[in-house]
Amino acid sequence: MSACNDARNGTYINMVNKVLEINYEEFCCIDELESGDKALAQAAVEAIKGSYAPYSNFNVGAAVRMSDGRVFTGANQENAAYPSGLCAERTAMFYAHAHREGAMMESIAVAASQNGVLCPSPATPCGDCRQVMAEFQTEAGKPMSVILVGGDRIWKFPSVDSVLPFIFDSL
Repeated sequence: MSACNDARNGTYINMVNKVLEINYEEFCCIDELESGDKALAQAAVEAIKGSYAPYSNFNVGAAVRMSDGRVFTGANQENAAYPSGLCAERTAMFYAHAHREGAMMESIAVAASQNGVLCPSPATPCGDCRQVMAEFQTEAGKPMSVILVGGDRIWKFPSVDSVLPFIFDSL
């Protein structure tokens, strides 16, 4: 009898409790980052200027670093016909992918501001953006780091798996 059949009878013979642990680094400011990550984080903050967010006043910028060193940026774009807009992360990733010329995505940084002020805590990507990150990480065949920039702290995750455990994979 399988564990599933036993479960219907109220018996869980094969149940195992598991724990998921996520490791990441926390920095207090952009200046603590190594030079490549610092430049990427600054590019994400600068990209906020391209945001169009007249409805939420929540402006987001993203920057993607490619394996050849090029950096592509994007910003969130809102639309009166919600949800016709697009997040900064996907704007940057789709632009980078369209211009990749054989290079793969190595890292993405995201920064957000509310009413013109950098948010103190990092803004985390939505599920759609995390899934797109996962697909480009899979395409690259190696981890893509994720840097989330806030005014009071910065979080650096070693891979997309850290921000999206149990990644959906169509294979």
